Formats: sequence, C-alpha cells, structure tokens
Amino acid sequence: MSLGLPMGTVSLQRAHETWAHEFEPEKARLVAVIGEHIIDIQHVGSTSIPGVPAKPILDILIGVEDYDRAFECIPPIENLGYEHRGEYGIPRRHYFVTGEPRTHHIHMFEHGKENWRVILTFRDFLRTHEETAREYAEAKIALAAKHAQDRSAYQEEKDKVVERLLKRILA
Repeated sequence: MSLGLPMGTVSLQRAHETWAHEFEPEKARLVAVIGEHIIDIQHVGSTSIPGVPAKPILDILIGVEDYDRAFECIPPIENLGYEHRGEYGIPRRHYFVTGEPRTHHIHMFEHGKENWRVILTFRDFLRTHEETAREYAEAKIALAAKHAQDRSAYQEEKDKVVERLLKRILA
C-alpha cells in the first residue's frame, strides 16, 4: 500500500502492515537531522493501529523537551521537504506536512505533556481493545463515505468521535 492522499479528499485504505515499515525510514531521516532535540518519536494515527482503516498518510509524533527550543528544528525538517504549519489549531504544537499527494504529518509536542499523553493513550488503547477499535473504524468508514470530497468536514466529525471515545477511555 503506497502512501499519499490528494489534497481535500478522503479515502480510507484497509489497515496494512507495511505502514509500520514505512515509518522506520522516515524516523531515521528525522533523527539524522534533529536527533539531539528528540526525546521520543512514535508512529501514531490510524496507520499505527492494526485493523483500523486509514487515510494513507503517516502520522509521526515527536516528543521534545521544550516547545520554544523546538523552533530550532524547523529549518532542518523543512530541508527534508516538510512544510511547517505552525500550531495549526493546537496550542504548543509544531505541525508539519509533506507530499502532494500528502504522505506524512508530524506532530511535535513537549514530551510527557497532556497532548503527548492523550495521543499515545488513544493509540495504545485501540491497539489492545478490539471492540473500541472496531467502533472507531466503523465511524471512520461512515464519515469517509459522507465526506469523500471534504477532508475538513471529515476531520471535524472524526475529531468528535475521538473526543467521545477518549472520554470513555480516560474515565
């Protein structure tokens, strides 16, 4: 399964184990240019959850010590072909995208802070709770069918599903 999704569209692919393998070379590229800033780097998002269909875009979570010091990471990551989008709606996040069609997203947060913990908690819970993962997958499939040409609407409604599931998971 190759990575890449044209801008603005929504197309889910069945879960594929090669996504985990595609994460490793990108991780190595990032470590090579900003390794001294990285505390941890993780494959997150639906491509990291076995059995859950996903947009063919790898989400990479990078944990750094300090948000402000991480501004030093922007030029080296941009030199790898990424575009820095700033916080992009989430405070204290450095968000990067690359590819047209889009292939990778980077979410850079302070390691161990709330956003970091919530993203990993959600991923890890879905990896170990098949029923919740199936519920999430079914919701994503329905939303993708409804919003195939409107990624913003898909994302907005999917975020509501994630929030609802997180309330249950974190309760």
